[in-house]
Amino acid sequence: MFMFFFPTHAQSVLSGNIYNENREALSGATIIISKDSTSAILAYGISDGTGNFSIKLNTDIESLFLKISHVGYITLKQEIQNKDQELQIQLYPSAEELKEVLVEARIIEQRGDTLSFSVAAFKDQKDRVIADVLRKMPGIEILPSGQIEYQGKPIQKYYIEGLDLLEGRYSLANNNIAADDVSKVQILENHQPIKLLDSLEFSERASINIKLKNNVTTTGTAELGAGLSPLLWKVKVTPMIFTKKNQAIVTYQTNNTGSDVSREIRDFSISDFGRQEFSINKRDWLSIRRLAEPPFSQERWLDNNVHLGSANYLIRLKKDLDLKTNISYLNDAQRQIGNTQTRFFTPTDTIDLVEQTNNEFFYNTLQSKFILERNTNDNYLKNELEFNGYWDSQKGFIDTGKSEVLQRLSNPFSVVRNNLRLMKPIGNQLITFRSNTGYTEANQNLSVLPGQFEGLLNDRQTYEEVEQEVNSSTFFTDNSGGMTKKLRGVTISPEVGFTLQNQHLESRLMVFDESDRDLLGGNYQNDLDFLSSRIYFTSRFVYEKDNWNFRLTTPFNYRTFDIEDATLNQSQNLNRLTFEPNFYIRNKLSAFWETSVNANYSNDFGDANRMYYGFILNNYRSLQRYNSPLPEDFRQNYNWSLNYRNPLTSFFASTSYSYAHVRSNLLYSNIIGESGATILEAIEQENYSNAHNWNAKASKYFRKLNTTLSVGTTYSHFQREQLLNDRLAEVNNENLSFNLKMESEFTDWLSASYAGNVSILQTNIDGRYMNEIETKQYSLDLFFYVAENQYFSLNSEYYFNNISDENRNNYFLNLNYQYTFMESGIDLEASWNNVLNTDEFVRISNNEFAYIQSTYRLRPSQVLVSVKFSF
Repeated sequence: MFMFFFPTHAQSVLSGNIYNENREALSGATIIISKDSTSAILAYGISDGTGNFSIKLNTDIESLFLKISHVGYITLKQEIQNKDQELQIQLYPSAEELKEVLVEARIIEQRGDTLSFSVAAFKDQKDRVIADVLRKMPGIEILPSGQIEYQGKPIQKYYIEGLDLLEGRYSLANNNIAADDVSKVQILENHQPIKLLDSLEFSERASINIKLKNNVTTTGTAELGAGLSPLLWKVKVTPMIFTKKNQAIVTYQTNNTGSDVSREIRDFSISDFGRQEFSINKRDWLSIRRLAEPPFSQERWLDNNVHLGSANYLIRLKKDLDLKTNISYLNDAQRQIGNTQTRFFTPTDTIDLVEQTNNEFFYNTLQSKFILERNTNDNYLKNELEFNGYWDSQKGFIDTGKSEVLQRLSNPFSVVRNNLRLMKPIGNQLITFRSNTGYTEANQNLSVLPGQFEGLLNDRQTYEEVEQEVNSSTFFTDNSGGMTKKLRGVTISPEVGFTLQNQHLESRLMVFDESDRDLLGGNYQNDLDFLSSRIYFTSRFVYEKDNWNFRLTTPFNYRTFDIEDATLNQSQNLNRLTFEPNFYIRNKLSAFWETSVNANYSNDFGDANRMYYGFILNNYRSLQRYNSPLPEDFRQNYNWSLNYRNPLTSFFASTSYSYAHVRSNLLYSNIIGESGATILEAIEQENYSNAHNWNAKASKYFRKLNTTLSVGTTYSHFQREQLLNDRLAEVNNENLSFNLKMESEFTDWLSASYAGNVSILQTNIDGRYMNEIETKQYSLDLFFYVAENQYFSLNSEYYFNNISDENRNNYFLNLNYQYTFMESGIDLEASWNNVLNTDEFVRISNNEFAYIQSTYRLRPSQVLVSVKFSF
């Protein structure tokens, strides 16, 4: 079918050398290829430092129009044949006398699918690490979490000199590599990370490569700080080395100033092979009630005492064979103080709940990954062995005005996993093998004093304490083999495999009253075995023609489920044959415009997390169980996007729209009591949900103003059915937001950074509208360069919400001064944070049937003096 619709097309490579009348190489000559002298550009390139160029063409046109130009030389124009050829081009000086010549270095260069951003062009006096400069580059955005996006989509890889040292934990490099050590930031568009697949399967994702100034870079950064109110400290030491055969980043960090260093080891990995069948992220069955965290800098509100050690090392054992080790340990103690006012909206009533909260969190996390990788044009091997352990505990105190509740939680979690991927050409086809096997375990315990849910758990009598224990374990494996072959321009990749997941869940609920201990049986216990398996056959078809890319994936799955809880005398057996196609099409409309469409259909099934028969006390006021058939969601997803990027004018823009329609077999019932206590159960009843999302963003760098301006807007609408207090209701959530950002260096003595966001949230239940929530947040940072080696900065922020009666407006102000000792490169910095001593912040949010007003106690006004230097 594909060969019928998409005939083969011509592919040619035009290369050569450009030199002047003295046979000297001409660098920076522009080569433009089009159908004729007036048609749109088909391809273009720029000669390198040796005068060489190479341009790939994908077109059926027999003859082409070639135009080569260079400042000060006569433009060459001629017709050429569309075939592989190497040209020797000589340009002659222009006889025209120029009155004035202005030479400007290029800030963004494009060669093929690679955009190179000049770091020097975007860097100013205050920028120290490469993350500071990335934020100013058009088309690139760093989210508050540390994740990097290009044209609104997460990047796939973060390379340093072409090597992926950190495997998704790239914030550690981003926040520590000195900007002065970097020459360029390269955006690798349509980047295929597996070299064997480069000519077989296209990629729509982008990656980043950090180009250093020196081939061998041995560097490091350090910061030592101390302050008052209360006694403050901050230590950060990060030695680094980058060579052609070795790379290493080692760090030790500790502080109690509110800096969340755990963000530097957050994993943003995107699998080389797409979606992973099983997640190894930490699963918390139990929790204590938390406060909603403020949406601004954590240094303003995070009460912490943290230590982080991380060692990351890459060594090239032999040609193209790399061994990577990534190990980190985090120890952190945090405290939250504030209150939450929750208003529940039911179809017949509203329920108000006020909770004064004092929480303490203790985190101990060890993460380790060992990777052996070979990635060449004729071989691909990647084996990842991963061990992660979490030994966390939490303590919370809540005062509702009617009762005082103490919560104690222990929630450890551990995981071990091995992920192997092999690819090897045999004959004219590429043989592939994948294996992903792992084991997770969680033994968690929650105690609540005094005991809750008296009506259900203790015959309506008050009692001293309730304790929930949950023990769960999961073994999973996913193994497959396949081949990849190109036939008449179509890359065909059939694959066959099987998955197996065995989950075991034990839980028990105990009631304590004075010296009595009552182990509740019946519906308040679980002894669940959940076995699921899948045999699948997947075919992937990939086709490229001219500026079109097509990909069709056709997975057939045969799934089996065996679920049994012998204690509760419950069991289920289910077999399903599913077909879940995925279609993607992309068209490069011109050198600057690109559009894509994606559609897929999927069948999602629940696991033990959404399928257990006995009640579990998830937190002090929430009981949940899923005494129902296995959850089945039938999901349709459609997405359209349009991108524009023009490196010549430094203008980047994108817009996208997505629609999701989900049909589910279960409806979730929430029974909300007068005290806000919620009982959740699942009921077998077909229901539907719909989600619409649209966003648009644009950014441009204005060279004459030294300014990067970014604007964006998003709109989302989510509709679903919900069972509230035994009454069916249709819930609609709408969210509209606008944002504006600016990074500018107005003069040699003043630069500014501005960000503004306005958001409107609206929820209605069966046509009855909840209060509309409007929030605004603005920030303005001014940097005054009083001398070449010193600057003074003022950081201000303003937040508004229309719901809070007493705290609608929040103002913040920071003052900073930095002095640089030019000879040694040492920075001395003094900062006065929260000058206005703003002591609390109110955040408003909503869900399907409630809105929540959280008041968070902030850090007091404090002064910190620190010394920063490189070594």
